[in-house]
Amino acid sequence: MYHTIIIVGNLGRDPEMRYLPSGQAVTNLSVATSRQYSGQDGQQVKETVWFRVAVWGKQAESCNQFLKKGSKVLVEGRLTPDTATGGPRIWTRQDGTPASSFEISASTVRFLSSRSDGEAASGGGFDAAPASEGEPDIIPF
Repeated sequence: MYHTIIIVGNLGRDPEMRYLPSGQAVTNLSVATSRQYSGQDGQQVKETVWFRVAVWGKQAESCNQFLKKGSKVLVEGRLTPDTATGGPRIWTRQDGTPASSFEISASTVRFLSSRSDGEAASGGGFDAAPASEGEPDIIPF
């Protein structure tokens, strides 16, 4: 069996990178996705869903280096269920209300913000994994 999830959203805070004892890099991202629609009463409803994303290896280092709060990203990966419930991670907020989060283990992260927005990607975005050295630059003209 196989599943994949693709989300497009904005980072809610700066990336947080750490290294495991094995030396492997992992960067955690908090990504908000939103949609807007008209409710039955005609009022505009804005719905935001937050995802916790774990990025591994060289991609983790690139994400930590080039992304910041507000960056737009496309994430492709797999949902990581809570081992206790088999679904999203569930907890209680400080104010006593219930909350949950969806967690993704990323296989690909594309940067969608432009450099003029203070980001690392060019207008069309690119994979967070760096290109291999020695590849010739492609000139579009």
